[in-house]
Amino acid sequence: MKTIGLIGGMSWESTRSYYENINRLVNQKLGGFHSAKIVMVSVDFAEIEALQQSGDWQTAGQLLANCAKQLEAAGAEVFLICTNTMHLVAEQVEAAVSIPMLHIADVTGEYLQQLSHKKSGLLGTRFTMEQDFYKQRIQDKFSIAMLIPDNEDRQSVHDIIYQELVQGEINSDSREVYLAIIDKLAAQGAQSVVLGCTEIGLLVKQTDTELPLLDTAALHCQAAVDYALSSKSK
Repeated sequence: MKTIGLIGGMSWESTRSYYENINRLVNQKLGGFHSAKIVMVSVDFAEIEALQQSGDWQTAGQLLANCAKQLEAAGAEVFLICTNTMHLVAEQVEAAVSIPMLHIADVTGEYLQQLSHKKSGLLGTRFTMEQDFYKQRIQDKFSIAMLIPDNEDRQSVHDIIYQELVQGEINSDSREVYLAIIDKLAAQGAQSVVLGCTEIGLLVKQTDTELPLLDTAALHCQAAVDYALSSKSK
């Protein structure tokens, strides 16, 4: 079993889900007393959020690159950035180490291909929905069109993430806001909706809607476990 490295804390609410899911998946696969081999570096999200808001992605990238170096030094053989938004600096982080990184957009695109979906909605922070590092990567690598909400709805999705979900607040009214936006995306032809923020899965579940929801955190965890238990090296 390979050792999985996690760059967490963005927010710790979703990082907790990563740790739990990865361990449960390993135990389901191997049984007995088995659990995952994990090393983690967890950042202070206040520092990251301030850099996001100021647009200082270079400094944010260097901060996460230093985290990746710590993981490699601690024995990680593969690593994950436990958030969608900070994949904006993925190339800078990857370049800092020699161990492979599992990109959350690639994991998502591969799963959409397995579903034979050609058009999917995308919910996430404004950074994820509006910039090309995520949706364009899926479109270019997997030939899947990514639909995003209109400007007002994007702001609502973003605000609920930062004002509620990263604080651990789960509100039924906010769930209804998300579900209404999901319905709009379905009306535009979305065959599924990518929950492109690792906290959204804490609020919206598949039981809430008939449209297939892709919980990117769950997909990321599965990919990490598959890699850790395989004989391949990347």
